[in-house]
Amino acid sequence: MEGKKKILVMGAGGFVGGFIVEEGLRRGYEIWAGVRHSTSRKYLADERIRFIEFDFDADNAAEGMAKALENALPAGEKWDWIVYNLGATKCLRFSDFSRINYDYLRYFLAALKMSGKMPDKFLYISSLSAVGPAEERSGNPVNEENIPVPNTRYGASKLKAEMLLQMEGIPYIIFRATGIYGPRDKDYFLMFKSIKAGFDFSVGYKRQLLTFIYVEDLARAIYDALEKAPTGRLYNVADPQVYSQKEFRRISAEAMNKRLVVPVTVPLWGLKGVSAVAEKIGVAKGKPSTLNSDKYNIMAQRNWSVNVDRAKKEFGFNPQVTLKEGVRRSIEWYKKEGWL
Repeated sequence: MEGKKKILVMGAGGFVGGFIVEEGLRRGYEIWAGVRHSTSRKYLADERIRFIEFDFDADNAAEGMAKALENALPAGEKWDWIVYNLGATKCLRFSDFSRINYDYLRYFLAALKMSGKMPDKFLYISSLSAVGPAEERSGNPVNEENIPVPNTRYGASKLKAEMLLQMEGIPYIIFRATGIYGPRDKDYFLMFKSIKAGFDFSVGYKRQLLTFIYVEDLARAIYDALEKAPTGRLYNVADPQVYSQKEFRRISAEAMNKRLVVPVTVPLWGLKGVSAVAEKIGVAKGKPSTLNSDKYNIMAQRNWSVNVDRAKKEFGFNPQVTLKEGVRRSIEWYKKEGWL
């Protein structure tokens, strides 16, 4: 490792953010956690972590964040690398996605420029949803050359953020990650919980090609890319192994010693109707629903296979945790914490 670099992790309090912080500490870097005042620090308890608080919703947010950056480090110093993992995966309306996934990034980039703290590398965690549906008839995997046509509000907001980085001349590295799972995650936990109860719900009758990335593999890939990859590059990040819903169910059931799990297939038209109703209820309550039109489009997509050759070639991407092992570790953690 080249000296003790300073790393700022934005969105450090989230599921993925905590693991990014832990991996940076493991590698011996000086890790700063970018958080809000209200951010839980439950998984940020290591005394080596340095904190910097930001208020993205304040008036003149960019100016306020610039001052926070200036106060954190002396004049002339900056963070060598910044990992930007801040974002929202579900919101009530597109304006909320745009505000959190695009405007917050825009304010932060402006603050970096105002404060003179632009890093040597800025790694942004995006999503495969920024690409939109992959070709289903052939089953060809998504690659970085695909023309993005996102079909979700979430994906569109992530694509806007990617374009901002490219247009602003930022020394970016963009990760388009597939489904991220692991200990502390709440989304895949719901699937495990359902399987433990004896039911596995899937959507649509046509076979679905699924890909995953274990959260610790993602964290390792982030630092491998920062250490080795050039800037101005975009990478798909996923375990290249493709799975079916049946395989995921079998692996999960085995990890929980569950012998009988009943597969329940919901037709696409049924899910679409339920999602529309759930979304309206969420709007009425002022709280985003787990099922919504965005989630419907994601669950309806049949092909989530990914080509990761570029990441392998340019920074040695090599996921170490198989789905079987990752699910075992996740379920073990859920049981230990009393979730399952």
